[in-house]
Amino acid sequence: MKLSDRKATLSFSDGGEAIEFPVYEGSVGPEVIDIRKLYGQTGMFTYDPGFLSTAACASGITYIDGDKGELLYRGYPIEQLATNCDFLETAYLILNGELPNADQKADFDHQVTHHTMVNEQMHFFLRGFRRDAHPMAVLTGLVGGMSAFYHDSTDINNPRHRHISAIRLIAKMPTLVAMAYKYSQGQPFIYPQNDLSYTGNFLRMMFATPCEEYKVNPVVERALDRIFILHADHEQNASTSTVRLCGSSGTNPFAAIAAGVACLWGPAHGGANEACLNMLEEIQANGGVAKVGEFMEKVKDKSSGVKLMGFGHRVYKNYDPRAKLMQQTCKEVLQALGLENDPLFKLSMELERIALEDDYFVQRKLYPNVDFYSGIVQRAIGIPTSLFTAIFALARTVGWIAQWNEMLSDPEFKIGRPRQLFTGHEPRQVAEIGKR
Repeated sequence: MKLSDRKATLSFSDGGEAIEFPVYEGSVGPEVIDIRKLYGQTGMFTYDPGFLSTAACASGITYIDGDKGELLYRGYPIEQLATNCDFLETAYLILNGELPNADQKADFDHQVTHHTMVNEQMHFFLRGFRRDAHPMAVLTGLVGGMSAFYHDSTDINNPRHRHISAIRLIAKMPTLVAMAYKYSQGQPFIYPQNDLSYTGNFLRMMFATPCEEYKVNPVVERALDRIFILHADHEQNASTSTVRLCGSSGTNPFAAIAAGVACLWGPAHGGANEACLNMLEEIQANGGVAKVGEFMEKVKDKSSGVKLMGFGHRVYKNYDPRAKLMQQTCKEVLQALGLENDPLFKLSMELERIALEDDYFVQRKLYPNVDFYSGIVQRAIGIPTSLFTAIFALARTVGWIAQWNEMLSDPEFKIGRPRQLFTGHEPRQVAEIGKR
């Protein structure tokens, strides 16, 4: 970051001495006021619930311009990456800062491919869960448990260890997600196959059985690979901030990523695509496309309690750039699988049409987000709704580990310690029990 010529001045209405704070410029995006010395100079904190106006770190990985509907990984537009690169190329970019050349890509692909197996004892660990447990409950335990199996790469002060941990997490997450799914279905685990792509391998581990040969559908493979790219990182969101805060204590990377998985589980974060598909299925059960207009009127009535899922975004105040890509992917997958007349896709198109034309939604900038179409794609592929958030976690792992590694490499890195505005009791004395 670059020090600006400008400074910010804090003045007080009671005539107290004004204080100046330095201003820093990012490469793009808003400037920031450096308030690190605020408490020391004034004895006061800032108050910012949800950290909506607070930059907790400096990062060079992902940039979002919510007003423009722009998402960049290391400076590259998400539209170009999702169209011209595969997921492992994107993962390499996020981890290393530059797109790989042919040799670097081949080496990185080989590293990831040859770390996809997990310790065989992980199977016994998995069998301790109920078969009807939510996949995110299982995944949280499995990822955290990896630190017990791969403790040879948990020295966070060793760059080589951090690299090995990153490769292991990216490589093994698809295996763990597929294992959780197979376990819930009562089917045997399918081991990784090294001659398949990252995404093709995941599809095989998910849907193959020992009974017959499994052939990866290239359209489905590319669609899921695109979903991984679109979800690979998203700046300092709740789960990424959780990984950073957890990792700031010096904990091992597997524990930090498990914390991210747990945070992602929340319905306001990673569970949004699951909630969106549930909404579409409910509309379909109550009359389908013919009832969409009626549903949207209920959404506009705050007293109805009906919520429109898959529209609007905490950051994007314009069309989510990922949603446009997912809409096209959705059409490609449904056509390839002979599901062009899928009723939920027709529902989604009608919902989008109304939202883009109705003043109520236009004024509130409630445009479709990435969750709106990704659920339909995953459902068409055969992924159960309960597994949607686990797929999200699989993709986001690369962003989490890159953010964690960037934090540890930052010379200004400190353990996270948010402050508070205390509103409880003033100091008081403990009375004897008979006098309370």
